[in-house]
Amino acid sequence: MNKRTPLLIIDVQNAFDDSSWGKRNNGDAEKNIAGLLQLWRRSGWPVIHVAHVSDHPQSLFYRNRDSSKIKDLVLPLPDEIVIEKSVNSAFIGTDLESILHELVCERLFICGLTTNHCVETTVRMAGNLGFNPVLVSDAAAAFDRTGPDGKRYKAEEIHQMTLANLHGEFAETMTAEEVMDLEGRLKRWDLK
Repeated sequence: MNKRTPLLIIDVQNAFDDSSWGKRNNGDAEKNIAGLLQLWRRSGWPVIHVAHVSDHPQSLFYRNRDSSKIKDLVLPLPDEIVIEKSVNSAFIGTDLESILHELVCERLFICGLTTNHCVETTVRMAGNLGFNPVLVSDAAAAFDRTGPDGKRYKAEEIHQMTLANLHGEFAETMTAEEVMDLEGRLKRWDLK
């Protein structure tokens, strides 16, 4: 992990606090994301924030609504990159790929909301584009969903299935604690 190892924080916005989403897993996701963000800032590594925006006034992501704002816990600093997107992938209609090439990105750590939508779509594309993504599993969350057959799927099931689908094929998965431990081991190696 170094200056060519960005942290990509996807859609950590007030909109996901709205009750219309239903039940969610991993209530500590934002806390874990904030911890990763502190580590990246302390280390001087690049941070890229992604915000979903909509031009539809009734959308929770409408750019002029407070609900579309990035949560205070992970509010971008003036020198951090902020990308706005209007679809699930942070690569579509944005300059994210160019930014990662400019950084000579060796590895990309990804976290955010929601696991099975924008996070998953972005992780898949990052893997296909060769950016060696790491999805931080407990720094993401999902919501309960109903399938086309009317069956209700719990958020934790959806989250775990998404991790299973991505791990080893599109990305590596790690917990926030494993990322912190990795950073600590790297510092110890630097001291030798």
